Amino acid sequence: MAHSCEISKKDCMDLLVLNGQFDAQPKENHQDCEISVKGLRGKNNLIRNALEKIHTCNICGLVYNSKQKILMHLLVHSNQQNSVCKECGRTFSGRRNLVRHLRLHTSLKSLIYGKSFKDSKSLKSHFHTHTNEKPYFCDICSKAFNSISNLKIHLRIHSNEKPYVCEVCSERFTQSSHLKFHLFTHSKEKPHSCEVCNKTFARSGHLKSHLLTHSNEKPYACEVCGKELSVKSNFKRHLRTHTKEKPYVCEVCNKTFAQSGQLKSHLLTHSKEKPYTCEVCSKTFARNGDLKSHLLTHSKEKPYVCEVCSKAFGTSSSLKRHLRSHTKEKPYVCEVCSERFAQSNHLKFHLFTHSKEKPHTCEVCSKTFARNGALKSHLLTHSKEKPYACEVCSKTFARNGDLKSHLLTHSKEKPYACEVCSKAFSASSYLKKHLRSHTKEKPCL
Repeated sequence: MAHSCEISKKDCMDLLVLNGQFDAQPKENHQDCEISVKGLRGKNNLIRNALEKIHTCNICGLVYNSKQKILMHLLVHSNQQNSVCKECGRTFSGRRNLVRHLRLHTSLKSLIYGKSFKDSKSLKSHFHTHTNEKPYFCDICSKAFNSISNLKIHLRIHSNEKPYVCEVCSERFTQSSHLKFHLFTHSKEKPHSCEVCNKTFARSGHLKSHLLTHSNEKPYACEVCGKELSVKSNFKRHLRTHTKEKPYVCEVCNKTFAQSGQLKSHLLTHSKEKPYTCEVCSKTFARNGDLKSHLLTHSKEKPYVCEVCSKAFGTSSSLKRHLRSHTKEKPYVCEVCSERFAQSNHLKFHLFTHSKEKPHTCEVCSKTFARNGALKSHLLTHSKEKPYACEVCSKTFARNGDLKSHLLTHSKEKPYACEVCSKAFSASSYLKKHLRSHTKEKPCL
């Protein structure tokens, strides 16, 4: 008995949403995944025979399978630069998303039949991959999944079950695929090679993601802000900046994180383990990435250059942060007062102004500080140590930040500009003092 469907997930989902019809009824001796492309007669035809629990946008007719998704979608209509498709009336945030959507109409002239399945149950599960429906819920954390097998894998996170064991180092894993990828760390084998630049990868998925960097193709577009991404995993991470979802939980302190990498880095704060050592100065690091960034301080190499102002940086993350100074993007929002910040650590420090919490205490004079870095800088006032020296005039400073500010006096660069009167300053502290002249605010003593 044959069960068939030949359509990509993306095209199928778009066709379902656009046309609103699919027929999952058995046809004699076989089951087909049929996407019927008839009609397009406006909003009334949308998702007539779709799965249960649908939510339709009253503005453009777009259909979602959860209340949360349609609420996020409604933000699109608040954008004054919406683009409307003349073919079907759907609304898009930005012309790029509209152009991508228009390509779909060129494929609506024929019926699409599909991929084969061994039984009707498999075909029914397959429908969920097209509609993005997730009918299987975790009873513990309410996370939803599109298949029972994915739910079973997820449940191992709660039970801490790790049935797959590495025979080399005895590390355990919840999924066989995770063990398979882990084994590459022992063999160092990278069998997948890029034909463009010869870079090698341990996993074919990583190679596929890498190839998009050569094509500049960005097939994943965020419906909330219009941002386009080339890798699906990066797209999923980006969506969490809108939903504020933090699915990764620390088992030690219950702190939650949006990304698995953030959780891994956080766990090292509990173990205090720093397995990565700099061969130049013997400084140790918890993460290999931190060691790589640190090594650039010895080589003075700055391979990442800003295309706007040509300023160079030692790490790609530093360049990304810098680019926000040009785009004025401030993705981090304070939930208390709605103030926005360009960097996550700026938001973190800002939150202390609401809580007034100062958890870091000087053991010499008992003065308290909101930030650990501020405490370290303060401790230098007791030791009188000034390890940072200016290469121009040999003046020494207790803090690296003070040295950087001082260097601007030699370069005459004034990167800190007042948004009120455009007066520029060489240090952020000078700008803050100047701003009080506009607000008439008195400095805290």
